Amino acid sequence: MAHLQGKSVPTRFGIVVFPGFQALDAFGPLDALNSLAYYFPLDLSIIAATMDPVSTRPPNAPPQGNFSESIVPTHTFETAPPLDVLIVPGGRGTKDINVVQGVIDFVAKVYPSLKYLITVCTGSGIAARAGVLDGRRATTNKKAWAETTALRTEVKWVAHARWVVDGNIWTSSGVSAGLDVIFAFMEDVFGKEAADNVANGLEYERHTDSTWDPYAKIYNLKDSDA
Repeated sequence: MAHLQGKSVPTRFGIVVFPGFQALDAFGPLDALNSLAYYFPLDLSIIAATMDPVSTRPPNAPPQGNFSESIVPTHTFETAPPLDVLIVPGGRGTKDINVVQGVIDFVAKVYPSLKYLITVCTGSGIAARAGVLDGRRATTNKKAWAETTALRTEVKWVAHARWVVDGNIWTSSGVSAGLDVIFAFMEDVFGKEAADNVANGLEYERHTDSTWDPYAKIYNLKDSDA
């Protein structure tokens, strides 16, 4: 743990990846954290089922073409080190239980030892199926709202939210919302100056209102706990 004005801050970050993970879900928050690591001594673990490269292309993708990116894991679910923060992206791969069952099991196993859990897009569906969102407020991708929220009715799904914080769990809306949630988390945990410095360095204009969500209006969504 590093220290900021007398308080401890998390330094051991991890991200789980699986075939068909959404690129920006993962690389948006990671790029912001890359910059934060210039100010704090952060460590990153990239965790997957095996040590083979993991592609953004889902196993059931159409056969024509092959436009995708891959990331190389540093650890498997069995060898992952202790973590302070775990990031769970979404993506088309979440639609296939055979692809994400190992991720679900990993999240359920490590959550009790985490200081923070952060999900992006349909990554909240993984956390929901792991049982860690039961009784909590959470949000997810608005285009995939119906199918994701149906995965776990014990969750208090919040439609009109860019991101939601409940206890030590931060969930965010679709894809690009991963940047807004990571900056909100960064400001809350590491301070506004750090968040502003990173955002300005990336030339990213932050959305700082967690209730700002035009996409819930586009899809005419209502909160499940309203």
